[in-house]
Amino acid sequence: MTCIRCQHQTCKRFGYFGKRRIQRWRCQSCKATFCEAHPNLGNHYVAPERATQALAMMLEGMSIRAISRLTGLHKNTVLSLMQTAAAKASHALDAIHDLRPRYLQCDEIWCFVGKKAKRVRKSDPAEIGDQWVFVALDAETKLVPCFEIGKRTKETTLRFLANLKQRLSADRFQLTTDGFHFYERGVEDVFAGQTDFAQLVKLFGDYGQHDTAEARYSPPRITEVISRVRDGRPDPEHISTSHVERSNLSLRMHLRRFTRLTNAHSKKLENLKAAVTLYFAWYNFVRVNQAHRVTPAMEAGLTDRVWSLAELLGAA
Repeated sequence: MTCIRCQHQTCKRFGYFGKRRIQRWRCQSCKATFCEAHPNLGNHYVAPERATQALAMMLEGMSIRAISRLTGLHKNTVLSLMQTAAAKASHALDAIHDLRPRYLQCDEIWCFVGKKAKRVRKSDPAEIGDQWVFVALDAETKLVPCFEIGKRTKETTLRFLANLKQRLSADRFQLTTDGFHFYERGVEDVFAGQTDFAQLVKLFGDYGQHDTAEARYSPPRITEVISRVRDGRPDPEHISTSHVERSNLSLRMHLRRFTRLTNAHSKKLENLKAAVTLYFAWYNFVRVNQAHRVTPAMEAGLTDRVWSLAELLGAA
């Protein structure tokens, strides 16, 4: 061990430091005491291996309190780790640009912050109530180039589409969305004829109108599917939102705060944004897609290897 002050190699062990029992050293020449540098996640004193384990549990569908019980970390520490990890993971997402997809699909997934819309009061903050995650997905590579969180409004839709445009090259591509009406004018304003654009409208049968619990909680049946060409000449064989809808199911399965009929929902909008940011970075760079047997980022040519969660958190 080399002394950090005099650079002499005359150091001996000198006890331990802190709860993590980090080895201390003492120089026999200048009597300086020091310890080896240990990597930390941000300003947290939690060991990196323990922090990575807690975040991996969150990304596999465990709630914050369940993670706290299993790891011994306080729930506020877990949330703080999530915020720090999301800030680092966002650098990997920001590096996604100049994509050349052939077929993109867009959809929205519903969740809520604090309480559902029917219980929101006028005095509640604007972030309380329903929130929507707008998601774009490459149907071939399964890469998620961007997402947007907000109310299901024209403003959120335009932010989402503008963000998507920044991730793509100028090449023409086919875009399919659901029947949300703000897409029709928004795609025209943002992409200005760059897309072969179609909307897929799915009509569902009677839902939630029966007295039995089995009928009330069972998924509704699709009665009709209507495809509407909005711009260009989209290929009818690829007018679909099935891939992005399947991706939405993965999001609900991997993040506990999206699970229906639980009290594990987001209490703050900032926590929702952090969790979704970390999830999509993990989905793109760490999680291997079973169909391709590589990660979406590898399939899209953004990287040549499967990242570990520790590598993702050190991407900044």
